[in-house]
Formats: sequence, C-alpha cells, structure tokens
Amino acid sequence: MGIRKMPGMSSLYVGGQIHQYSAGDKSHPQTMEIYMKLDEMIQKLRMAGYVPNAATQVFSGFDSTDKSNAGKLEEIEQALFSHVEKLAVCYGLISTRAGSPLHIFKNLRICQDCHSAMKLVSHVYNREIVIRDRNRFHCFKQGSCSCSDYW
Repeated sequence: MGIRKMPGMSSLYVGGQIHQYSAGDKSHPQTMEIYMKLDEMIQKLRMAGYVPNAATQVFSGFDSTDKSNAGKLEEIEQALFSHVEKLAVCYGLISTRAGSPLHIFKNLRICQDCHSAMKLVSHVYNREIVIRDRNRFHCFKQGSCSCSDYW
C-alpha cells in the first residue's frame, strides 16, 4: 500500500457555467479545441523560453541526466503539459475575449512548472490570470506573479 495523492482539479467560470478539469481530462465537449490550443500555447511558450521542469514530477528511479531516459523525459513533459491549470487556461483562451482576465480555482498547490508557464502565458497572451490554489491567490500579469515566486 502506497501513499495516494489527491487528484488535481481546476475550475473556470465562463459563460455562466463552471467548467472543471482533471489532469489529462478529455471529457469536455470542446476537448479537441482545448488540446489544439494547448499545442499552440506550448509552442509559443517554448519560443518565449519555456523549458518544462521535469524535476517537479515524481517518477520512481528517474534520472534526467541519464541519456537512456529520453523517452521517459518526453513522457514526463507530456504529463506536465496536461496539468489542470494549463487545460483550464486553454479553455479560457478560446472561450473569452482577448485581453479579458481568467480566474481559475485549484484544489491543490500549483506546481513550479505550471507557475513558470503561467507567468509566460500572461505575457505572451497579454492576459491577467488569477489562480487560487490551496495556499494563496496568484495574480499573473505581464510575465510576473503577485507572490514574487514564493509559493
């Protein structure tokens, strides 16, 4: 018997409805559009300097310096890309007016990779993104966070 982590959930209020996401969620009616926006967003973030932080993921026996783990690294990066905050933000980007703020509620603490990504998203898409996680409110604006990277 091992320790089990509570699944991450994020909620976003758009168009009078609450949209909820879990990691890797593909149950939303606009899943195809959300994942297409996710691919576009990741490309734009990479061009802006985003490098997925695989160290934030817990994988037994994984060594990022071992070149034979390249496939595992790709798997970890894909897991990072489908974190609930990123899915919620992508839905917000396709469902709201350009420049309007996004307000997301998360049941767990935001991970370091998502925190870094949200700073870039706020800059690249010129959006204010407010995420209420388990510990605090994070207000991402123009590439910075109100927590001054202390979360």
